[in-house]
Amino acid sequence: MERESEIIGAVGFSVMSIRPGDSAVAMGIGDLPIVATSHFINLMESAALTAISEYLEGGETTRMTSIDLEVIEAVAIGAQIRATATCSAISGRELHFLCDIYEGERHIAHAQMKRATVERVSFLARTAAQSIIGQLPQP
Repeated sequence: MERESEIIGAVGFSVMSIRPGDSAVAMGIGDLPIVATSHFINLMESAALTAISEYLEGGETTRMTSIDLEVIEAVAIGAQIRATATCSAISGRELHFLCDIYEGERHIAHAQMKRATVERVSFLARTAAQSIIGQLPQP
């Protein structure tokens, strides 16, 4: 990753319009017609990637390693929500983000997210090898 000092403070945005298929009911994880919480995480991840994409080197990407999410309000079908993610710290290859979601002026959710920087090809090769090894019969 280049220009690490410039990355701290980088901000990314992402927007989502909530459709009926995005509800907890449609996803089978609740009986309320509100947005499924997993979509909050997806939206925050998208914003985080937008914040740092220009700073990644060729072949480099990130993956989420942890998230501490607080959902403050529910969101109805038909709403439009927006996420912001700000890179707040870097620790080795780990990037820390402060994330928020709003519907208009209403604060919906807040999170602290960590993403690890990885080299795409070697990471995928290692992951595939681990899956193959896990499928081998045990002696």
